[in-house]
Amino acid sequence: MSEFQIHKTNITQSRIVQNDLSNTQLQTGEVLLSIDKFALTANNVTYAIMGDQLGYWQFFPPHSKLLNNESVDTEGWGILPVWGFAEVQQSKCSDVPVGERLFGYFPPATHLIMTPGNISESSWFDVSEHRAKLPAGYNIYRRVEAEPHYNSKHDEERMLLYPLHITAFTLYDYFQENNWFGATQLIMLSASSKTSTGLAYGVKHHDDANNPAPELVALTSTGNKSMVEGLNAYDKTFTYDQITAIDNTKPSLIVDMSGNGKTLSALHKHLGDNMVFCSNVGVTHWSDFDAGADIIRERSQMFFAPSQIQKRLQDWGPQLFEQKSREYMSRSIGESRAWLKITHIDGLEGMEAIFTDICEGKVRPEAGLIVNMKE
Repeated sequence: MSEFQIHKTNITQSRIVQNDLSNTQLQTGEVLLSIDKFALTANNVTYAIMGDQLGYWQFFPPHSKLLNNESVDTEGWGILPVWGFAEVQQSKCSDVPVGERLFGYFPPATHLIMTPGNISESSWFDVSEHRAKLPAGYNIYRRVEAEPHYNSKHDEERMLLYPLHITAFTLYDYFQENNWFGATQLIMLSASSKTSTGLAYGVKHHDDANNPAPELVALTSTGNKSMVEGLNAYDKTFTYDQITAIDNTKPSLIVDMSGNGKTLSALHKHLGDNMVFCSNVGVTHWSDFDAGADIIRERSQMFFAPSQIQKRLQDWGPQLFEQKSREYMSRSIGESRAWLKITHIDGLEGMEAIFTDICEGKVRPEAGLIVNMKE
């Protein structure tokens, strides 16, 4: 049994640790999961960069005890959360049978011990003590074989796009709830990212004459420009060295998926008073994460999808939230099939081999990376 750990202050530094979960005796109410496969995206880099601020390191504490009873120092090390599928290998919970298949939030590891609670026909929560104060949206596990339309053929799309497009849906909902902050153009940084495209598809199909969507403007790298233009989701596409070509006479809403402080600062300066709101979402360009001098902080805000999800669960109730989000993602994921290219990675060793490239943005945006943990 093993797990992939990264250093919190240098996320390109990684190691594979053999843990001793196989020797752990389950307590009453616990289950041992065998992780089947999971996705790797730029979103995982965001989890790492924002690990301390938003609590991502708390979900899966790193193990220090090895099979030979030796220990490794876990100080400064953390486990990067991923989205994927797992099966129950052992169970001391009477309501969770061995063999049950689950979709949810996992560590990049072979196994995980959890404590099911709030069990329903369609899902249950990990109520382990160390996760009690963490966002509920990350603690829920879907019992996929209970879903009426479950098809394992869509597992890979679900791992790759569900976590990103649920964020896109909540952004779309948040913006239209706030009447797009009065903007007539929406500028997307890192427009090739899967979360950006998920949002772009939603805005593209927005149909409300009383609350019309802004024009969509893409900002991307020179190397990704043709890919972004081929999506047919944005009205205009500019590269990062063309910021001054963007119309700065229009009230503008910014969605920053990049976390590139220099680029964002230049855009804020160019738009000036017409920068009506900036939503900071991701950090795909984490090496340039420091905020620039011209960023207008009083009209900028970090967006945290679980907060908007929790709000809408209270406003709408779980059923209506599921319906609205499912309808949105059915379309956005469907449109993504035209360009998404699934790439399979063999186990944690394969993940280690490509992880630095992911962190440094060297993986093509079309690539959908799936780590297979079983032969």
